[in-house]
Amino acid sequence: MEQLAPYNPFIGQHLLTHVEGLTVDRAYIAHYVIPAASATAAGAANVLAATALTTAAQDITTGITQPKTPRVLSITGSAATAVGNVVITGTDAAGAALSETIVSTGAATVVGTKAFATVTKITLPLLASPDGETISVGLAGAFGIPYKLPYDTILKISNGGTATTVASSSFSATVLSSNYIVPTAGLNGAQVDVYLIV
Repeated sequence: MEQLAPYNPFIGQHLLTHVEGLTVDRAYIAHYVIPAASATAAGAANVLAATALTTAAQDITTGITQPKTPRVLSITGSAATAVGNVVITGTDAAGAALSETIVSTGAATVVGTKAFATVTKITLPLLASPDGETISVGLAGAFGIPYKLPYDTILKISNGGTATTVASSSFSATVLSSNYIVPTAGLNGAQVDVYLIV
């Protein structure tokens, strides 16, 4: 069946008001859906399994599991001595090159601040005297949204048909990967529906 071309909400349409000479921007409600098959639960190692650190930095390009929808990533060290910069390289939802450095602080999970659609390389730090330390890369609870928003315009979010709320979020009018939502009810293999003004 033939479909109409997608509507473009970014070309500056205005609405008249009851005040002569005064117009306002026209806004639209978008319905963004993450299908159940793409709503992978957060985990410490569902992008890269725990990998042993060595005396040389490692550029890893194999054994990487791609996010099924744009996601903020996390890193987890196995010991207090598993420290250093983890550099993640990939693309955002629009296909633009994306890189983020997340600093491992030891036996802790550190969450990034950019939503990755793909991961092409993970660079792990070196240790002068490695002793079995590992670092893994996982999916954080945040998922990216396909809009550059200057501020929060989220109206409603549901997980598996049940209304939930936004626990935290990030918005940017210029950087697509900096637009993401952390729902109170985390992704768990059920469809997620987000309604927002664009």
